[in-house]
Amino acid sequence: MDRKDNPLSDPRRRKPQTLMVQGGLERSQHGETSEAIFMNSGFVYQSSEAAEARFKGEDPGYIYSRFSNPSVTMFQNRMALIEGAEAARATATGMAAVTTALMAQVRAGDHAIASRALFGGCRYVIEDYLPRWGVESTLVDGRDTDAFERALRPNTKLVFVETPTNPALELVDIAAVAEIAHAHGAVLVVDNVFATAIWQKPLELGADLVVYSATKHIDGQGRALGGIILGSEALVSADIHTIIRQTGPSLSPFNAWVMLKGLETLDLRVRRMTQNAEQVAAFLDTHPKIARAIYPGLASHPQHDLARRQMGAGSTLVSFEVSGGKASAFRMANALAIIAISNNLGDAKSIVSHPATTTHERIGPKARAELGISDAMLRLSVGLEDADDLIADLSFALDQA
Repeated sequence: MDRKDNPLSDPRRRKPQTLMVQGGLERSQHGETSEAIFMNSGFVYQSSEAAEARFKGEDPGYIYSRFSNPSVTMFQNRMALIEGAEAARATATGMAAVTTALMAQVRAGDHAIASRALFGGCRYVIEDYLPRWGVESTLVDGRDTDAFERALRPNTKLVFVETPTNPALELVDIAAVAEIAHAHGAVLVVDNVFATAIWQKPLELGADLVVYSATKHIDGQGRALGGIILGSEALVSADIHTIIRQTGPSLSPFNAWVMLKGLETLDLRVRRMTQNAEQVAAFLDTHPKIARAIYPGLASHPQHDLARRQMGAGSTLVSFEVSGGKASAFRMANALAIIAISNNLGDAKSIVSHPATTTHERIGPKARAELGISDAMLRLSVGLEDADDLIADLSFALDQA
């Protein structure tokens, strides 16, 4: 009996937790236990004829690490297995993943629709960057599914959403928007960073492409930048692959290795962080100095029913408004001892940020008001610390507000 005769030699028969540890693993001739880091830019060919065949695509080997690299391939394959995607391409940052995924779907003269509640960098790509190249865009209230239908034009080729949104944690009905987009022949791209692959599967709900900032939960320990795009072989291997190859937003092999190590504990980390977030959200929801607590897992969330249908749990982000406005929010954040002030998220360490003066400062007060981002709002990325310690830290800080 050979190992290949074992049914579990087929990765498709393995559970997600197993795939996060072993999916896509390719060992070199040395048989290393941990994935190797192929920290090189180029590759050697046995002959000129072999090089010619490689460049013609007749030989599937590697050419140059801007195009592909063994360490990056392992990360891409593991993520594809976890996400249930046919193919994936990794990028240097999450914003590189978003920009590449969107640019690959449109040409001058096309039209794109996006939910208005987007991370500041993503909103820039939709509002400022795409129009520079002749692609008009329309922002809609992502909570209103019919708004996507109303915004359609004959030349609409792309629909882009993030759900839950940053930082107000609004939800978009992925299945319903996918149906609208596909009926019109448009591609739906979903930013799934906040929910993670643990709690939400956009491809299963009808999305065509999923993007992640791997810098967040996938690394999960504040070490490296990275991004990834996942979807069908037809979409990923066409313009997405070409743009990465020709313009160079490539992921470093070392960062790919860091992401592979992060994936080994992704399930454990996200589940524990979510348990902590649920306790923190429940505490904030009833605190007298909190004007509003926002968490998809709370019954008080206005889209709680959609969250229960679309997500496995509320995930790791909690947003809230402190009574007393910006000054009170600042006093509270400044009084925290365990929770750090930073603009990252998905980290093992708990992090708080003030979106109105950091991640969403550039969009201006009018746009922030439309998105429900007040000066009193704080966004909390809940980490792996003891939940009782986090609640005690928040309780003390709120006393100072």
